[in-house]
Amino acid sequence: MGIFSRRQTATVEQPSAVGQDPFAARPATALATPDPALRALTGRWTIDRPHSRIGFSVRHAMVTTVRGAFTDYDSTLHFDGARPSESRADLVIRVASVDTGVEQRDAHLVGKDFFDARRHPEMTFHSTSTTQESAESFRMTGDLTIRDTTRPVELQLDYLGSVVDPFGYERAGFDGTTTIDRRDWGLVYNQRLEAGGSMVSEKVRLQFDISAIRSS
Repeated sequence: MGIFSRRQTATVEQPSAVGQDPFAARPATALATPDPALRALTGRWTIDRPHSRIGFSVRHAMVTTVRGAFTDYDSTLHFDGARPSESRADLVIRVASVDTGVEQRDAHLVGKDFFDARRHPEMTFHSTSTTQESAESFRMTGDLTIRDTTRPVELQLDYLGSVVDPFGYERAGFDGTTTIDRRDWGLVYNQRLEAGGSMVSEKVRLQFDISAIRSS
């Protein structure tokens, strides 16, 4: 994904013609001379789990926020430094790894009311396009699959920088966020409050705090 260099070639996607697939490959228009530092970051990356967090937050009982994260997942990130729009990401998350800090709540989430982990053990994200909005801001569109239901989502991505750590690993960091309506993926369970409103909000904010390491 086009998020691994603070100095980079800005590109813009050309508008699609009427009737043309909006996700079809289209030539990008370079706005500046390609940065050698950006080109040097081209390649495959993976998420470093101990230094990353794939999480979510949701309103509970209308008055507070519950936060959780998934601790077991696999990732593949490919960055194209010359053409950031060609960058891509794939993520597979084992939903049984959900952790909100409350064992009873986690058991409810992996049950039939929510993720139904026994029948649908994984959720996935597969990117379909990446656009560069500013020097350090990107928007990635992709397909999110939960409980065998696939729908498009857009992630707002902010690049945080890249560095070689003391152990010799080349790292790149970014934050990603999006908000979804869980009902669109069949997560419709809810309990109504006497005063009105829902015990669990339908809107869920997904959060990606990522430290990516270049693969050998």
